[in-house]
Amino acid sequence: MLYRQAKASAPLTGRLLDAGCGTGGFLAQLAQLMPESDTFGLDADETASRWATEKSARPICTGSVNALPFANGAFAAIFSVDVLCHRDVDEASALGQFHRCLAAGGLLILNLPAYRWLMSRHDSAVYNARRYTRRGVVRLLRAAGFRPIFAGYWNMVLFPLMVATRKLLPGGADSDVKLQPRLVDATCRAATSFERGLMRAGIRLPFGGSVLAIAVKSESVHV
Repeated sequence: MLYRQAKASAPLTGRLLDAGCGTGGFLAQLAQLMPESDTFGLDADETASRWATEKSARPICTGSVNALPFANGAFAAIFSVDVLCHRDVDEASALGQFHRCLAAGGLLILNLPAYRWLMSRHDSAVYNARRYTRRGVVRLLRAAGFRPIFAGYWNMVLFPLMVATRKLLPGGADSDVKLQPRLVDATCRAATSFERGLMRAGIRLPFGGSVLAIAVKSESVHV
């Protein structure tokens, strides 16, 4: 979803960074989808960095998004999936670092959990300290010197189930994001594919469990 929406917003070429790559699942997808680009990963956890290296076969750096160990203008695009929300991340510092490390005209692609009221045991289990709205993310990006070119919700089809499992039904202390039976996984993939088609057709989803935002270091803004 992130890669396709970003590519629809602007060309993706050059050196790419997955900032907060975890164990490397998304980074491996990027490397596969864009074999002509130099893709790099960064994560604060040394164990996750080792797993990401094995999974993605890409260079991984252990470090914090609060102080990226890269040169100014080093990347054409930076992806960051569910990272700004983490308890150990300072939003202003991280966004400032993304801005510094992007080349002129470079893209920042963010995915973030939506709605403060949806905070639950899942967030505690994955160390989320914050959730966001579309407008809130746009304000953060502008304050950091970015020009948002897209911001919207997704995970709309599965949103009622997300609310039910996290706010209405009893549960333990663990996250509900885990390996699911094949039928459930196929259903989730179909829902994502359906939403991707809507967004590709220019339809802005009115709500959802996640916020997707794309911003650029340029003069134009279309939000």
